[in-house]
Amino acid sequence: METISNSFLVKDPVGKLMRKYAVPCIISLLVGALYNIVDQIFIANASYLGSYGNAANTVVFPLTVVALAIAVMAGDGCCAFVSLSLGKKEPENASKSMGNSILLTVLFSLVLCGIYLIFGDQIIAMFGGTVNEETFRHSREYFFWISLGIPFYMFGQAMNPVIRADGSPKFAMAATLTGAVINIILDPVFIFAFKLGMMGAAVATVIGQIATALLSIWYLLHTKVVKLSGKDFKLKGEIVRRTLVLGICSFLSQISLVAAMAAINNMIRKYGALDEIFGREQYAQIPMAVVGIVMKFFQIVISIVVGMAAGCIPIVGYNMGAGLNRRVQDIFTKLLAAEAVVGGVSLVIVEFFPVGLINIFGAANESVYYTDFAIRAFRIYLCMIVFACVNKAAFIFLQAMGKAVASTMLSMVREIIFGVGFALLLPRFYGLDGVLYSMPVSDILTFIVSAVIIVSTYKQLRGTEATADI
Repeated sequence: METISNSFLVKDPVGKLMRKYAVPCIISLLVGALYNIVDQIFIANASYLGSYGNAANTVVFPLTVVALAIAVMAGDGCCAFVSLSLGKKEPENASKSMGNSILLTVLFSLVLCGIYLIFGDQIIAMFGGTVNEETFRHSREYFFWISLGIPFYMFGQAMNPVIRADGSPKFAMAATLTGAVINIILDPVFIFAFKLGMMGAAVATVIGQIATALLSIWYLLHTKVVKLSGKDFKLKGEIVRRTLVLGICSFLSQISLVAAMAAINNMIRKYGALDEIFGREQYAQIPMAVVGIVMKFFQIVISIVVGMAAGCIPIVGYNMGAGLNRRVQDIFTKLLAAEAVVGGVSLVIVEFFPVGLINIFGAANESVYYTDFAIRAFRIYLCMIVFACVNKAAFIFLQAMGKAVASTMLSMVREIIFGVGFALLLPRFYGLDGVLYSMPVSDILTFIVSAVIIVSTYKQLRGTEATADI
């Protein structure tokens, strides 16, 4: 009986299903992205923090992505496994995957929290936090408090796709939204009213994350489709393996992004020191602060892109499990078109309105060098953002189809081979601008690979459907 309530996934029109699942997922991811972005906006507009606090936020940001990578591996893998299992009428596997994913998330989060607290200074240095003394001080303060909230953050992020797979995308959205609203309310209170600086920004974030985690726990006690029992929380090797294999693409896409950000931050620190302007102590933090802002805008765009694709995971998985490949093909077509539109709108914004974006992050309090570099960074770094959007959609869609290997390969090629490779190579020839060029070059080359995979996927879906019709 548990599978009956999800049977609409093979009956309702594809467009309607995509809107129903994608919109809440987009909002959830956007709200999740706002945790760090809101911190940076308030930090940037606090005169006593400014670009030093901005740079510190940029240093710590990749370390929160590490936590996110582990969380989405368990959560997205569980989401895909649950959807496939329900489509195949195997509710017992769905419940086992959910229970095992919950337990894994808790264990992983406690281990990562311990590592961050013990090796905080060394980790901050690895991500470019030693660009100058003031930036390092702010980074340490912010990172310590953020680390304390890692278990709550990871649990909330991992359970978001799990709750969607259970047929409650609106609750998943509401849980994340609640935490973000709390953060938005507390940030100005702690930063401006109480003058708590980086600690205030971090504590506001953690309190919001705790709220999201508590709401997620409440939902797990009141699931709609997948019914959990005590035996589902006993780790089963095959269940864990299949869940993590399906989620490995999400993990690698995030963790490889961390590798790229680490490379970029260190190249900024190295080649910024050689720059005529940014080699001066009082301006040394500017390139790192600016690139962090550009990444935050990109994170907003990617949250929309990933939300659209990830929202389709339960629909694709259920229809694949039911053998309805023509519907899967229709979803893929609509998804690629929508992602391209998002990329096109984003391109217009970064190319024609970069000053407006910069002003949101406190440019009025900074030097002209800050504004000039920021305009150049937006226009160069994100000039191929349309390709980036389509690439990301292809990665996640393949994951939803159960093609973990192809999805993982694409993600690794983009972030490690191209992302890290060009971030390390191009600055040798173009200095700081080489860091900016690494993004569009990587996206163009990845799109060429993605196009081949996309064509192959269409052929497979058509071929399988034709065979099924005979």
